Amino acid sequence: RTLTTESLAVFMPFKVQEVQDKGGIYFGENAISHNLIMCNKANLLNQSAFLLGVPGSGKSFSAKELIAFLILNTADDVLVCDPENEFGALAAALGKETATVIHMAAGGKDRLNAMYMVDGYGENNPIVEKSQFIMSLVEQIDKAGVGPQQKSIIDRCTALVYQDAERTGKPATLCDLRNKLLEQPEEKAKEIALSLELFTTGSLDIFGHESTVDLDKRIVVFDIHGLGEQLKPTGLLVITDTILNRVTLNWKKGKRTHIFIDEFHVVFENEQSGIFFNSAWRQFRKRNGYPTAITQNVEYLLDSVQASTMLSNSEFVVMLNQAFSDRAKLSKLLNISDEQMSYVTNADAGCGLIKYGSALVPFINRFPKDTELYRLMTTRPGEGVFGNAQR
Repeated sequence: RTLTTESLAVFMPFKVQEVQDKGGIYFGENAISHNLIMCNKANLLNQSAFLLGVPGSGKSFSAKELIAFLILNTADDVLVCDPENEFGALAAALGKETATVIHMAAGGKDRLNAMYMVDGYGENNPIVEKSQFIMSLVEQIDKAGVGPQQKSIIDRCTALVYQDAERTGKPATLCDLRNKLLEQPEEKAKEIALSLELFTTGSLDIFGHESTVDLDKRIVVFDIHGLGEQLKPTGLLVITDTILNRVTLNWKKGKRTHIFIDEFHVVFENEQSGIFFNSAWRQFRKRNGYPTAITQNVEYLLDSVQASTMLSNSEFVVMLNQAFSDRAKLSKLLNISDEQMSYVTNADAGCGLIKYGSALVPFINRFPKDTELYRLMTTRPGEGVFGNAQR
């Protein structure tokens, strides 16, 4: 029987949303229509992204797959904070001319200057922004927090250190800051200096002196696995600050930068750290940076008001298999129906739901296992280089 378009439309299941942007990057296959999902985050209101899922859901693999496609299809730079030594093999395979893998460990040869600051650092006053970073660092060391008196002393000494650096022409370091704190008359200044001793003359002096690593390569992976669980949050702070400097330099050159930060939830365990990361996140967006936060502890992330706000304001969210409590919170925060959340319930690895602007698209992503790229990206025991590297 011949039907008009309007009559025929009654029989069509208009529940499929497609994402096929021009110049987009492959993110999988639409679970309903089986069309390719091609996302170009440049088309979104903001480029902030979150990658969420329980252990084993395929978060790291998805992030590495995205990095590989970005390297192959764009001229963008990629910076990765790697707490579990999962991204180094992929970066190393691209060659020393393209990638740098920095291994941060107590007593290691790779050093990062925590006081490094390029022209244009920060949103407003760079000294104020750097003081905020130092407060975050001190609070990670001393869980008692940073009071108003400590803040005043840190702000004063930070300004004095950069004045000295400008006068002498030598880069400011944490060692210089500690020495300046020791010169102050207040007893609290000496307490702050004692807190910083670990990072200046102690076993973690890798952050207290001038940098010894090449930060100018197209791909830079910051491996903080060697710092141990207790010191990873501190390392994450220093590395994010270093990344902020690189993003600023690229922004001035008109170059786009993609930032991947794994175990993102840990930085919101302290107030000052949360404030610093919230500020850094805004600066990434304003400076042509595309930040992606990766975490398995969604519930911990949502317990922070700042982190929840960042997530709800992000235009791009990849949700892989989720725990029950996380599903309920994500559904409420992002206004996702129970039917749509079924795609992240007991989902296979690499499968789930993508929030792309106002669209919600269920996806599957099964990468061919008989490839060298799969071997470099997988973290399944016995399947790739990750397990062998750990041994």
